[in-house]
Amino acid sequence: MEYGLDSAAVAERTAAGLTNRQPDTTSRTIWQIARAHLLTVFNLVLGSCAAVVIALGRWLDLLFVLAAVANVVIGFVQEYAAKKELDKISLLRRDPSVVLRNGERVEIPLEQIVVDDVVVLRRGDQVTADGVVLQADGLDADESLMTGENDAVVKNPGDRMLSGSSILSGNGLYRVTEAGSDSHASRITNEARLFSQINSELRAGLNKVVKWISIGIAPIMAIVLNGQMVARGGWDAALSSGAWRDALISSVASIAAMIPQGLALMTTISFALAALKLAREGVLMQEMAAVEVLARVDVVCFDKTGTLTEGGVHFGSAEYTPSAGLVASGEDDQTLPGAQLALGWFGHDPDANPTAAALRSAYPHEPGHLPQGVVPFSSARRWSAVEFGNGRAAGAWFLGAPEALLPSVLDAPELNPRCAELAAAGNRTLVLCHADALVRDEETGHPIAELPSSISSVGILLFNEKVREDARDTLAYFREQDVDLKIISGDNPHTVAAAALKAGLEFDGTAMDASKLPLDGPELEEAVNTHSVFGRVGPEQKQSMVKALQARGHVVAMTGDGINDALALKSADLGIAMGNAAPATKAVSRLVLLDGEFSRLPSVVAEGRKVIANIERLGYMFLTKTSYAIMFGIAFGLLFWSFPFIPRQSSTVDFIVLGGPAFVLALLPNKRRYIPGFLRRSLIAAIPNALVITLGILAISYVTRFVLHSTPSEIQTASFIVLGLMGLWVLNCASRPLNVIRFWLLVAMYALIVAVLAIPISQLYHQFTWPSQELMTASLVIGVVGCVILEILYRVLPKPLLD
Repeated sequence: MEYGLDSAAVAERTAAGLTNRQPDTTSRTIWQIARAHLLTVFNLVLGSCAAVVIALGRWLDLLFVLAAVANVVIGFVQEYAAKKELDKISLLRRDPSVVLRNGERVEIPLEQIVVDDVVVLRRGDQVTADGVVLQADGLDADESLMTGENDAVVKNPGDRMLSGSSILSGNGLYRVTEAGSDSHASRITNEARLFSQINSELRAGLNKVVKWISIGIAPIMAIVLNGQMVARGGWDAALSSGAWRDALISSVASIAAMIPQGLALMTTISFALAALKLAREGVLMQEMAAVEVLARVDVVCFDKTGTLTEGGVHFGSAEYTPSAGLVASGEDDQTLPGAQLALGWFGHDPDANPTAAALRSAYPHEPGHLPQGVVPFSSARRWSAVEFGNGRAAGAWFLGAPEALLPSVLDAPELNPRCAELAAAGNRTLVLCHADALVRDEETGHPIAELPSSISSVGILLFNEKVREDARDTLAYFREQDVDLKIISGDNPHTVAAAALKAGLEFDGTAMDASKLPLDGPELEEAVNTHSVFGRVGPEQKQSMVKALQARGHVVAMTGDGINDALALKSADLGIAMGNAAPATKAVSRLVLLDGEFSRLPSVVAEGRKVIANIERLGYMFLTKTSYAIMFGIAFGLLFWSFPFIPRQSSTVDFIVLGGPAFVLALLPNKRRYIPGFLRRSLIAAIPNALVITLGILAISYVTRFVLHSTPSEIQTASFIVLGLMGLWVLNCASRPLNVIRFWLLVAMYALIVAVLAIPISQLYHQFTWPSQELMTASLVIGVVGCVILEILYRVLPKPLLD
């Protein structure tokens, strides 16, 4: 098998589909996005109404459908733009791999790797398929993306290789056992990509309204249509005289007014504008409702590496020790010239592991001449060494883990407690030691990986992960907002606790070792609800922890950057990926912080609060309109009265009392904290308002029909005046407390009503007749009385939370 597959075996496996072709789809197809926005009950009803209007040639009465079209287009464009961003992401790097074919090394694209291929592993390579190690020479793998564990993993023959991991040092061969969609990374990704719609209260509230209207729309439509036909002399007379056309148009006006497409549109616009604003700040919203969800979150779970910290290892400081007269305590370069130069060589070694490479900036100088011998780093022995024959750095220098080097050091009893103390504080510690020379093979004279019998300590080097500069302020913001914080990491518990303390998280200073907890169940649920910081958390455990918090009624956000975070990100109410996250992690997240700036989250919360608070204000207005439209339809249908509006008149009054003001109100700042139950609060206020408005329209209809014996045009004009006055008073109530912008908005809308009624071209378009003195008096009296009753209701009944 070490000679690899032959051409026939490769062709056989390729024909069987056992290749390493990676899934490259995102979580939603174009059709799924289009279907979500297009195929709704509201659009079906409005589309049917539009078809009737078009069939009758009444094109000027089609304005009501514009809101529905805009809602579909805006929603589709925004989510399709997010999809295109995801389509640019590949699951694995597209670097070619070297495999053994017919006994020779061949470089091929990763898609052409097949099961049973023997792949050559070298430092810097990414493992592109799962397999089993065949040969290993100092082979160390970084599996942090898959497991969350930062420490390198030593690989020996027979060990498993996971796709998505990277080779830190050494070389070897492994045989592919699972490729393509069967690999570990792809299986996690496939599960994570199963689409589930984000839990949006605004959208859920609209869906409830849709459901209620859907249940009643068919019988209401029957009542409306029958009432309009009877109002025109009955079915037979209407069909024979052609009056059925007017009856259909009146029915369309009534039914279209029942659909709260304006609220759906304003919700979509609010989400889309929030998405555009946040995109300029480096935040990609992959689903529009994500901004709202973060405003409702009461628990935020952080993965440490790449989220709370910048990722990677950073050199902290050095503590030098007196040893055989070689050095003296201190950190001055002049005091320790040999040690400084040796550390410079370790840091600049092309084969340096990430920890040694972190020394480069602190120790920029090297001895200036080639070493006489080198022992490369290995995770198995956990040290490396270099020997120089002359100069200030003469002798052999050893850099490695305390537990690997200190047993051979004379003064180890003094250093061991200090190393343990530093490690318990969350630092990664290495020790630098010195000897006269490396141990060499007696026959070849080459250095071998053994420690000399006489070795002295030089110092302790401290490394740590750098906490993001914005982490402290961001955590403080969430704490001020009464959001509970959980650090859930696959890293060492001591390291996690130290990073959490540096970031300013308030907890008891200790992290729970999740490896001692079950994968799920009551014990895990109790632990995650009572503790704040966890280490050694596996990918499945992260997902279980998120679900356990949700089971306690929490709205959970999860941040992360590794494939090991993907399942938890998907299960959370809101998944947030960092900009440098694994591609699969970005694919399943609802928000992506493109620049990786942790401090972006407070602005997302603020934007979400504005959306929720303003949509509640608009919901109060739009649900009032939907409620009175339904009441209009039923009342006029049962009374067999002609509906007092045609579609163009309904569209105009809707724009004046709802559409135009709603657009302004939706964009105004609003910092009110999220409080559940916006739909219930809105309906409690909306339904009584709708009843008053319905009674007002019935009153003016009665007066114009049976007292003043007005013409249809006069009835429609008077009804427009009454509905406009009472609708604007609802707007007045919804705009409180009034500020300069809201006050002038009201003034503008009152002026617009006068203009619509007075301008000749508007009268012609709307088929209005300027009312007589009697008709105007009746309209104003009924309208004003209605406004007084609406004001009393506003002061007496529970009201929505407007500010």
